[in-house]
Amino acid sequence: MASHTPSQRYLSTRGGSYGLSFEEVVLKGLAPDNGLFIPQVIPTLPLNWQKDWLNLSFEELAFQIFSLYISPAEIPSAALKDIIHKSYATFRVPSVTPTVTLDSDRKIHLLELFHGPTFAFKDVALQFLGNLFEYFLVRRNEGKTGKDREHLTVVGATSGDTGSAAIYGLRGKKDVSVFIMYPTGKVSPVQEAQMTTVTDENVHCLSVDGTFDDCQDFVKALFADPLTNTTMKLAAVNSINWARILAQITYYFASYFSLIRSGILNPSTSDIRFVVPTGNFGDVLAGYFAKRMGLPMSKLIIATNENDILHRFWKTGAYEKSAVHGAAAEGGLVEDGVEAHTEGVKETLSPAMDILVSSNFERLLWFIAYDVYGSDTMAVEDKTQAAGLKVKEWQASLNTKGGFSVEKRVLDAAKADFASERVSDAETAATIRDVYRWPSTPGSKGYILDPHSAISVTAALRSAKETPGVDNVALSTAHPAKFSHAVEMALEKEEGFQFKDVLPLEFVGLEDLPKRLTHVQKSSGLDGIRKIIVDKVEKELNRTNV
Repeated sequence: MASHTPSQRYLSTRGGSYGLSFEEVVLKGLAPDNGLFIPQVIPTLPLNWQKDWLNLSFEELAFQIFSLYISPAEIPSAALKDIIHKSYATFRVPSVTPTVTLDSDRKIHLLELFHGPTFAFKDVALQFLGNLFEYFLVRRNEGKTGKDREHLTVVGATSGDTGSAAIYGLRGKKDVSVFIMYPTGKVSPVQEAQMTTVTDENVHCLSVDGTFDDCQDFVKALFADPLTNTTMKLAAVNSINWARILAQITYYFASYFSLIRSGILNPSTSDIRFVVPTGNFGDVLAGYFAKRMGLPMSKLIIATNENDILHRFWKTGAYEKSAVHGAAAEGGLVEDGVEAHTEGVKETLSPAMDILVSSNFERLLWFIAYDVYGSDTMAVEDKTQAAGLKVKEWQASLNTKGGFSVEKRVLDAAKADFASERVSDAETAATIRDVYRWPSTPGSKGYILDPHSAISVTAALRSAKETPGVDNVALSTAHPAKFSHAVEMALEKEEGFQFKDVLPLEFVGLEDLPKRLTHVQKSSGLDGIRKIIVDKVEKELNRTNV
């Protein structure tokens, strides 16, 4: 029996308990107190899940997992199955997220998450989220016409892949406007072309002269702005939206079962680790939920690039934008070998991970605070409040001082489920070259990794060296063609390598198509962003209601 109830409700990480349903948290995105929504109960797996789920298709597995969080009273089973089918019928392989073995001796596997319409892992969640939005709006607007219809304004920030995946999940959908902000010049040319060449009138790309964190700050400011929320109904497409995390849980189970079916993994005796290239912490957080539900894995390994705020936290207990001032200087746990950092985002070969602050880390902090600061004698309501107050305190320090430090018992709790690795640009390029040369990789010309996947494989190799005999599954988050600069730089001298051999037909000529975008000055502030969005939505609605 799963531990969920038909009335699963959602809490805020900042302490608010609003009694909201799945539909309400999906459409709201961010809690009224600016916290992130989390389920009141993490369901446990059914008694015979390993046997009953072993041979399920990806769609069938997604239905079983989603049903633990979504009551049939909210979305009837037949409708949920239809949403899932529509979401994953767009993928190019039947298994949706296949797992391949890169090195059988060292037990290094790759979970390929790039077989969706935009060739990135975000498709797994955003195809589902787009269809959820559509389902809820169709139901809410039944029998309504004109201005009585409910209209959703979806806003999101992207460092590259979220934007195109969100656009492809929402393009052309009725009663939805989508606005994607991305940092000018800091996404790959293919990523920008995937976003800006979409011609659907409900799609709007905003190129912001700043960093991803600036774009993300604009999104959060819009959700917190009373004026914006009185004039339009906002919805989140970033991984602050709970449905994004929920959708990503499935592929951890799919990979686990794939390795069992292939005879590689023995569920009774084998150990498994998942290695996740991490920016905003959503992808690895989905693995944490899978682990808490009961999927057997010993560790989740966080693999960062040189923007390593998460790695520094796991080494020192200090979560801060700069490692040389603020919280760390006030008593954070300092470990030898951790580099000093100045505040700011460094541009790397893996731009989707060039993030200063990881939004979803707040969700993990809540669960750790719940376990650490809530005693067994406390009522559940008191424990949730204690966790919320602690998270609120940490976030306030992050906003005002640039960081915070945690007690040793909090860091120890974090280390129980996670380890971390930091990978430099030089190491990223070296791994792309090395894996291309491996004779055991799938394909006659060698396996080509994108730079983000190379970071996870680098970390997986370190894990394999540290704990021989453990199966390490590195998550491959994007197709190499999306990051031509890094791949060509790493492989240009390799015999037989030609980048055109990697290029999917969908990308040929993409960058030459006309682009639709609006340039935005960061200095325009919240008022400027709000005006752009309001004006464009009004024009859309005027066209629709004519």
